[in-house]
Amino acid sequence: MKYIIAIIGLLVVFGLAWIASNNRKDVKFKPIIIMVVIQLILSFLLLNTKFGFVMITAIANGFGKLLEYANEGINFVFGGLANEGQLPFFLNVLLPIVFISVLIGILQHFKILPFIMKGIGIVLSKINGMGRLESYNAVASAMVGQSEVFITVKKQLGQLPEHRLYTLCASAMSTVSMSIVGAYMTMIEPRYVVTAIVINLFGGFIIASIINPYTVDDKEDILEVQEEAKQTFFEMIGEYIMDGFKVAIIVAAMLIGFVALIALINNVFDMALGMSFQEIIGYAFAPIAIIMGVPVGESVTAGGIMATKLVTNEFVAMIELGKVEAEMSARTLGIISVFLVSFANFSSIGIIAGAVKGLNEKQGNTVARFGLKLLYGATLVSVLSSVIVSFVL
Repeated sequence: MKYIIAIIGLLVVFGLAWIASNNRKDVKFKPIIIMVVIQLILSFLLLNTKFGFVMITAIANGFGKLLEYANEGINFVFGGLANEGQLPFFLNVLLPIVFISVLIGILQHFKILPFIMKGIGIVLSKINGMGRLESYNAVASAMVGQSEVFITVKKQLGQLPEHRLYTLCASAMSTVSMSIVGAYMTMIEPRYVVTAIVINLFGGFIIASIINPYTVDDKEDILEVQEEAKQTFFEMIGEYIMDGFKVAIIVAAMLIGFVALIALINNVFDMALGMSFQEIIGYAFAPIAIIMGVPVGESVTAGGIMATKLVTNEFVAMIELGKVEAEMSARTLGIISVFLVSFANFSSIGIIAGAVKGLNEKQGNTVARFGLKLLYGATLVSVLSSVIVSFVL
């Protein structure tokens, strides 16, 4: 039965993408089928095999070690602030982002990360039927972040037509930055985080290939990555430390505001209607949860968490998931966890549009115009990833 529901889920996702397509006649089905098969194989390998277990354990242990090193610096500055045994969210989940950001900066400085991103991007372009620039951008978004990635392609930004700009922005919203992967792993199972990152990469291309199909001419497909301004090693270290700290502070501020606001809204709805706001929006998203493979009995709770992610962000939704995970089956927990690992939410529209506008005002205005369509596509990517995972859980 789960396979029938999963197949229906795939058809629904493709149908919803087809409805929003710019040019249905130009949709290339062969690359889409190949990428769906790759997603299924990767999901099976990562979640259901010893190879996957060993690989994810190694990645999780690696991030665990990095978090231990990060805690050395955190304890030096904030040691004694919390009682022994307590785990304040800001100290243990958000501040390690600073250290991870530094490591990314070092890999950037010594040209290791750009080499990896360009190499993987060129290989992906052979599979997805899209341009090398689009493929590079998707990998780079997962490495350096959804706003920083546009700096690396700023030379081409002003010359890109709207359809190619859409694909670049869609990739940025469908992936997550490596700097906060460690934070995710403290909130949900690492195997779902790793699986989501890998299959979202292909999911972004699949949905973009349906919503926004086009062919890139070889003469137009020039991959010229912008080099960062020459800095000394310690200038770079200082810059990435501050960047990481800004991210931690911004996420903390958003969590304070959103969590408090949700508590207020839930209380108002509970007094007026006898049920929380999240329960109400949970009913609206329940059908989507069901086609993702969530059992009907858990669909309202799952739908509420999905909606919370869409209207706030993935951190708030992960916190809410942690409150109800004991009531969920392992299958539902896995499906919803995969759904949460992306930047597909309303605030990302402003972040991406602002990042592009800072580099090219005209293109930033273009991004703002198709912002809702961008979010629609990125949300479909998350749904698609969850459906794919439902085949193997």
